[in-house]
Amino acid sequence: MSRTSAPRSRVVVIGAGIVGASLADELTARGWSDVTVLEQGPLPAPGGSTSHAPGLVFQTGPSKTMTEFAAYTVRKFGSLDVDGLPCFHPVGGLEVATTEARWADLHRKAGLAASWGVRGELLTPHQCKQLWPMLDETRLHGGFHTPDDGLARAVLACRAQIDRATRRGARFLERHTVTGIERADGRVTGVVTDRGTFPADHVVSAAGFWGPVIGAMAGVDVPLLPLAHQYATTAPLPELTGVNDPRTEASKPILRFQDRDLYFREHTDRLGIGSYAHRPMPVDPFTVPAYDDAPTMPSSLPFTPDDFAPSWQDSIGLLPALADSRVAEGFNGVFSFTPDGMPVLGESRELRGFWLAEAVWVTHSAGVAKAVAEWMTDGRPAIDIHECDLYRFEDAQRSPAYLADRGAQSFIEVYDVIHPLQPMDQPRPLRTSPFFPRQQELGAYFLEGGGWERPHWYEANAPLAEGLELPERDAWSARYWSPIAAAEAKATREKVALYDMTPLRRLEVTGPGALAFLQHMTSNNLAKKPGAVTYTLLLDEAGGIRSDLTVARLAPDRFQVGANSGADLDWLLRHAPDGGVQVRDITSGTCCIGVWGPLARDLVQPLTRDDFSHQAFGYFKARHTHLGHVPVTAMRLSYVGELGWELYTTADLGLRLWDTLWEAGQEHGVIAAGRSAFNSLRLEKGYRAWGHDMTTEHTPYEAGVGFAVRPAKGDFVGRAALEGRSEDTAARKLSALTLDDPSAVVLGKEPVYVDGVPAGYVTSAAYGYTLGRAIAYAWLPARASVPGTPVHIEYFGEKIPATVAQEPLFDPQMERIRR
Repeated sequence: MSRTSAPRSRVVVIGAGIVGASLADELTARGWSDVTVLEQGPLPAPGGSTSHAPGLVFQTGPSKTMTEFAAYTVRKFGSLDVDGLPCFHPVGGLEVATTEARWADLHRKAGLAASWGVRGELLTPHQCKQLWPMLDETRLHGGFHTPDDGLARAVLACRAQIDRATRRGARFLERHTVTGIERADGRVTGVVTDRGTFPADHVVSAAGFWGPVIGAMAGVDVPLLPLAHQYATTAPLPELTGVNDPRTEASKPILRFQDRDLYFREHTDRLGIGSYAHRPMPVDPFTVPAYDDAPTMPSSLPFTPDDFAPSWQDSIGLLPALADSRVAEGFNGVFSFTPDGMPVLGESRELRGFWLAEAVWVTHSAGVAKAVAEWMTDGRPAIDIHECDLYRFEDAQRSPAYLADRGAQSFIEVYDVIHPLQPMDQPRPLRTSPFFPRQQELGAYFLEGGGWERPHWYEANAPLAEGLELPERDAWSARYWSPIAAAEAKATREKVALYDMTPLRRLEVTGPGALAFLQHMTSNNLAKKPGAVTYTLLLDEAGGIRSDLTVARLAPDRFQVGANSGADLDWLLRHAPDGGVQVRDITSGTCCIGVWGPLARDLVQPLTRDDFSHQAFGYFKARHTHLGHVPVTAMRLSYVGELGWELYTTADLGLRLWDTLWEAGQEHGVIAAGRSAFNSLRLEKGYRAWGHDMTTEHTPYEAGVGFAVRPAKGDFVGRAALEGRSEDTAARKLSALTLDDPSAVVLGKEPVYVDGVPAGYVTSAAYGYTLGRAIAYAWLPARASVPGTPVHIEYFGEKIPATVAQEPLFDPQMERIRR
């Protein structure tokens, strides 16, 4: 429901840095004028991270969401000025490569820029030197230039937005230190300061690295770690004398030397140098001094020259003219990191009306503020922000020790070349399924997701890969991959394999109102007899896909829901009626094995007295049974396109279930198979992965899952928004592509060119071992989604021919699943 019907809502924003000022501007622009912004320091530079931020705005990254946040920040700040001074200076950005690995990564980054609509160009060393004459071009392999990036003048941008918001009715109160959050009946009611209490219907914590302090007052966990980051300024440089206008300070692109974790920007006749190369320096936000007690400002800690010494030498290596200069001044500036490096946004479920807009850098500030303002006033952001959702972290990822480990690692990895499959190093193992000991015995190669150890292939299957003819892979696509995955996919298609599906989230919805609740919350018709399983969607009010679910009706008033993330649980809990419905997460207490392949029935049937024939146990059906000594819930589902079941039991019996299936499967050639094979097989069948292939930015008809929408069943969330829409009206579609060259591969997020112009991007990709060529799913304009349309996918600068294909690519008649 739109919240614009309540424009008199009283909002208190805690923190008048760049996020708080931007949010007040966005809220008042949408008609919410009763906005109070409380700041403990003086305005407009109150002493938080905004006050010392160097203002770098590089838009391009692997996250489409973060790129869109940054792009909006560029557009907005580019339209603002204070006393004739622009709040954004589009000097551009230049990233240089001094290693082959970085040069390859810049090609990949150029592809990301094309995918997300950011202008960029790869340059030769000489072209780099033309932009930055101080560079030693002999060290360079090349560079990536983004002309629309630049410098945000954060304090000026705060002033401009404070002025606009004030004219619309907002008030900004400096020197107000928050001491408490008032609440009643599970809702926030006000903010207590050392200068009085401010009633509120909504409170937004935009306190930066003080976020955990404000969160503690509200009883809300804020998963971020403040760390100090070194920034130094050189003495005046002859090379810059008279070059730059003191009012704008810079004329050259922001320079990033990521091979040494460094960046450079001009300060008129000096250079500013930022370093991520030093040891992590965590800061306890509860001990940061108040503004008047800090030597400079709360966010500025004393410079530690010894930590910076290696970075100074690396700077001289890239910019030899610095050899005649020195570090004139410096400081260690505090700002926020999260376990995954993303912001923390959203409304607390435990304390309604209490919002977080935390761990946000200047780069993304205006974009984040816009999204949060849309969320508060319209009920949803206009873009997908699931990567930033407050509830994306598992309980196991919220301990102080985890935040310390992962926050520090996020700092270390800021400029690292990160592979999309690269797992964290520590703490591991954190979450393991009951099958973990057996997986280790089989030589499982584990990657990590959501804290779970996830087997991607098993060394025990290496002999099965001998003799397989597979295309040779480049170093990037071969990383975190093994030809064993091909053998496991082949074995699944020909015999039978066990897949550990335990990390997939399982919810239980019970009570006399369970059916009516789920009918209202989801798009498909769940009013079926117990034993039915239904694929359905969680939509938002605009018809966007919040998630896809598999719902099994196990009893008249009990449903098991296969979900995607903690945000799904949060969404259902927020909407569950006070009585008659209970929603709980049962993931940790249960486990699941997928038994799939043409011999799956041969393996399972002898273990049970129940009839597992197709006639007695049809596709998308569920039943309680026993396999050997183990009680299980068996669901006739398959996400690999083969006959089989998902078998669920309690965690204490998981190992017994594995051993029972393993022993019975020996005569059928059973293997354990991993996620690498699973991903290949699911793409051959065209099964979507929420969060990759489809999000809230897409409707079911665009994403090819319109079959899961049943308007005739009655009202449900998102139904009204879908009226009049269909696959025929969709302007864009998720399309299956096959690469023309059987030896070519792509990994995802690459741009797709139609008639030589970027027209879409790849969502998921894998080599289809059954098909003998790579598969990529991509968003394309509807006109280009017609099977047979030729396209090109850019992979590390190379345009690879591909063709839009008719889906599903494998077993279109579903004969193998329904046998």
